[in-house]
Amino acid sequence: MEFKHKSVLLEETIDGLDIKPDGIYVDGTLGGGGHSYEICKRLSKEGRLIGIDQDEDAILAASERLADFSDRVTIVRSNYCNMGQVLSELGIEAVDGIVLDLGVSSYQLDTKDRGFSYKYDTELDMRMDRRQALTAKDIINGYSEKDLFRIFRDYGEEQFAQNIAKHIVKKRQEKEIATTFELNEIIKAAIPAKFRTNGHPSKRVFQAIRIECNKELDVLRDSMDMMISLLKPKGRLCIITFHSLEDRIVKSAFRKNENPCTCPPEFPVCVCGRVSLGKSVFRKPVLPGEKELEENSRSKSAKLRVFERSV
Repeated sequence: MEFKHKSVLLEETIDGLDIKPDGIYVDGTLGGGGHSYEICKRLSKEGRLIGIDQDEDAILAASERLADFSDRVTIVRSNYCNMGQVLSELGIEAVDGIVLDLGVSSYQLDTKDRGFSYKYDTELDMRMDRRQALTAKDIINGYSEKDLFRIFRDYGEEQFAQNIAKHIVKKRQEKEIATTFELNEIIKAAIPAKFRTNGHPSKRVFQAIRIECNKELDVLRDSMDMMISLLKPKGRLCIITFHSLEDRIVKSAFRKNENPCTCPPEFPVCVCGRVSLGKSVFRKPVLPGEKELEENSRSKSAKLRVFERSV
């Protein structure tokens, strides 16, 4: 299947990066290369783009899409949490901009055998990096009822998390739960009929399993300070999130780096020595416009936040 993914908030993200033609930029979630292509178009031959992705299919697709800019592009198969190490190995100390487009790509959702979608009957997988051992099937069949409840509640914000976890544990005692449709039926049975009217009943649970399988929130939380530290003065970090859990992490990290002082409020002057590293460029997140919402339904929950390094 061709790698198709319509980049969300594309113009707004490119504007947010404030691209310098001779600058160095990192696309930490390369995907099909949509954002990277637009960055490369604005770079001179002295400029440079480093694209990072853990999905082999994305690497192949982006390499083809960015072939015209091969003189200024370096593509690395890795997770963006390893960005510091990747740049160090390339001899790069600091960059002018970083972009992350979080969540799952249209390609991953629409490729049946990847097991990300509740729409196709296939084996439960959901790994963004297929070199990884842990799969969605391992989580469903191996996690305790308590842990399943926790991830459905925390990562899926699922109202019936406890009942769904209970149904899964009961069903897997009869036989292994192997496919997406088997899981769909269990989720459906665990949710009262009158509450199954607002979208597909499996949507939140599948999101939660995917986040757990790929440790998405842990990776984001652990990478925020590192990415800000890699920016040059006036360098910018642009992050597109797709649900409140991601956005909360980004918002909190930006606020902490803007106001890192830990002194009690009654202190007349700061004595902790923590210095602000920059500020959020926009007071509120940038949202998709009406035209984008009409053309791309998957942009509905997208939010863009931008941080500019000052020192």
